This record gives sequence, C-alpha cells and structure tokens, in this order.
Amino acid sequence: MVARREIASWLNGPGVGSNTPSRYPGERLGRPQEGSGSVGRLGRRLLGIAVDWLLSWLVARAFLAPLQGWGPLLVLFVEHTLLIGTAGFSIGHRIAGLRVVAVDGPNSPDGAPAGPLRALLRSALLCLALPPLIWDSDQRGLHDKLAGTVVVRI
Repeated sequence: MVARREIASWLNGPGVGSNTPSRYPGERLGRPQEGSGSVGRLGRRLLGIAVDWLLSWLVARAFLAPLQGWGPLLVLFVEHTLLIGTAGFSIGHRIAGLRVVAVDGPNSPDGAPAGPLRALLRSALLCLALPPLIWDSDQRGLHDKLAGTVVVRI
C-alpha cells in the first residue's frame, strides 16, 4: 500500500518537494514579493472578476436576450478567451492592475502573454466556477495551474 506522504501533491502547500517553505506567494515561481510582477492578491482578483461579470451581464442583457440564463457566462467566456489570449488581460484585470502571463514552459518564456490556447483552457475552467476556488500556496487557482498561467500585478 502507498502512504499519503509518498504521493506529494501541489494541494499540500509549500514545502512539498523541498526543505524550505515559501515565504510569500509566488516565490517558488521566481516572482517578486511586492510590486510589478508579483502574484495578484485576492482583493484585486475579486475586483477584476466582479467588473468582468458586471460587463458580461450588461452585454448579455443588451444583445443576448434569448440566452438570459447562459448569456453572461458565454460573454465572460468569449471576453476572457479573446482578451487574455491577445492582450494578456481582461477589462476587469486591467482595471484591477493585473495581467495573466504564462509560467515557464517549453514553448513560452516566463512572463510571456498566455496565448490563445492557454486562454481558451483557462476561460473554460474559470466558467466551471470550481477550479478558481481551489488554490495552491502561490495563490494560483486550479484553472491557472492547469493552463500554465499566473495572474500578476502590472
């Protein structure tokens, strides 16, 4: 039988796979503790998603009346996919002073814009609502973790 400690998971938090825990969110990702490039904190992220949700609701109400129940979610999905995939931030992210960047990977340097495929995956997971509620010690939601992105301050 396999013991739990032998199957380390990112859900276990800091210190897994190393002897020293992170002192601040984003340290393991090579992000600064404060200022530009640091991991976006909860307050800014909530402001950003609230602005995006309000705008999505207004657009859906004005143009997608037949899809009243799913309209705002569809608009949010399209907004996040297009804007994060091209500009690196949604309208709400920009107002909150945040942007979404790729985390080091084989095809994208650290800090590069997320790109269309990562933005599509991230947006789809965001619309499921549960992945953003599951965080690791670097304050990356499951949707960011699976898409290989991180939300940082501008």
